[in-house]
Amino acid sequence: MTFASFRPALRISTACLALALFANASLHAENASTAITTPQQLASAIDEQISDPRFASASWGIAVISLDTGHALYAHDANRLLQPASTAKLYTAALVLDTIGTDYRIPTQLLATRPVAQGRLEGPLILRGMGDPSLGTPGTNMDWADQLAEQLAASGVHDVQGDLIADDSYFQGPQIGSGWEARDLQSWFAVPASALSVQENVVDLTVRASDAPGRPASLMFDPPGAMTRVVNHLATGAHGTHSDINLYRAPGDPTLYAFGNIPAQAESQTFKLAIADPAWYAGTRLREALERHGVHVQGGLRVRHWPEQNTADIEKAVVLAQVLSPPVMDILSRGLKRSQNLYLQNLLQIAGVKAQANAEQSGDPPSGFLSSEAWGTRALKALLDRIGIASGAAQIEEGAGLSRQDLSTPDAMVHLLTYLAGQPYGAQLRDALPSAGVDGTLEWRMRNSAAADNVHAKTGSMNNVRCLVGYVTTAAGERLAFAIMLNNFVRGEDEPSPSRTLDAIVELLAEFQGHS
Repeated sequence: MTFASFRPALRISTACLALALFANASLHAENASTAITTPQQLASAIDEQISDPRFASASWGIAVISLDTGHALYAHDANRLLQPASTAKLYTAALVLDTIGTDYRIPTQLLATRPVAQGRLEGPLILRGMGDPSLGTPGTNMDWADQLAEQLAASGVHDVQGDLIADDSYFQGPQIGSGWEARDLQSWFAVPASALSVQENVVDLTVRASDAPGRPASLMFDPPGAMTRVVNHLATGAHGTHSDINLYRAPGDPTLYAFGNIPAQAESQTFKLAIADPAWYAGTRLREALERHGVHVQGGLRVRHWPEQNTADIEKAVVLAQVLSPPVMDILSRGLKRSQNLYLQNLLQIAGVKAQANAEQSGDPPSGFLSSEAWGTRALKALLDRIGIASGAAQIEEGAGLSRQDLSTPDAMVHLLTYLAGQPYGAQLRDALPSAGVDGTLEWRMRNSAAADNVHAKTGSMNNVRCLVGYVTTAAGERLAFAIMLNNFVRGEDEPSPSRTLDAIVELLAEFQGHS
């Protein structure tokens, strides 16, 4: 079952925020009075953080290495396999940069497999996605459908005799990552990883009570038409009653069921949900744009999903129009800053498609079927072997870090960071990571500390897991790579977030005045 999670947005009062910043500043001032100048002092300070009694049943793994000397500065169970959560995106980033490069731009195309004569296409028009996860997002081809329609009309095509086919079969395999949990699949963070994705495959649903109890509540979708079928049994309850909004969509079923109640005169509530069939929605957007530009499609709209394919037609198809994504490094930056799962899962599969093509060209492909995702993880394992990370130290099954099957040691993580730092794109990759106190998932963390605008790191968070992996420069100017991984931690009701402890450890590294 996939009931959506409905946690209210976190609201922090100005007074609470001021108190938190004051407490943080006070703690920073206290730490500054006892400067840490030796590795032994640093180790003692970190040990004190992780030995708090509330972590007695949890598992810590930490590795810190100097990028300048190659020496290990601190280690605690650095060879323990732990769940990395979204820090696994760093493995995907390494593969993508190694396989695709920084400048590749992902096309979305209009194809014809039949001739065009006197402005008439004597067959279907194919909208082919090739994995661009940023299509239709602000600043990135928001008007992609009109661009394609305008190009098609400018080429002289005004009549399509066949169907409009929205084709996302470029990726072979299921649209959900290996190990993704069924209960997450209707949520915005676990959308289908479709080769034809649009607007990040997310739809906003606003629930509004009726004016009188007993009447149906209204459901408004943005963008409109993104959900193919909705069954609304959500009622308006009596004023002052408890709100009980339930949304359910079974895995593989496009029907969204809404039931329960919302009190009369209650404020509207908005939820972010996964679009069940992104290719179908992309097709509807394109068809509307074609009509606006004077291109009439005689047939209907249909979708082509894997395992349905028409490879022969695609190979002989003519490109009538296309739009290109931003460069891959820009997409990676957006994905890493926001920890955007669709971006990294799609990029892994694009790398997988390329790896498959390379294997087939070499004349020695493996026997049996492999999904695009599996081709990607296979290529990742080859990369890790090449850079000296043992297969038992990193087991990554998908691209986003959503899977509980993903495992890595902290030592493997810092080894990966060391490799990335030494590549021509190393500085770009570092800048693509969230910056403490500045942007991305670290925007509100480690402010007013030595880590602010210094630490560049990937966060990782899921139930009972908190991780932080990245780069920091010490007070003495030494560049460090670190991996801090906490697993199996159950937070008590009145306990502070474990992320505060991870941040405190990173701040110790930033304040360190000695050398490795």
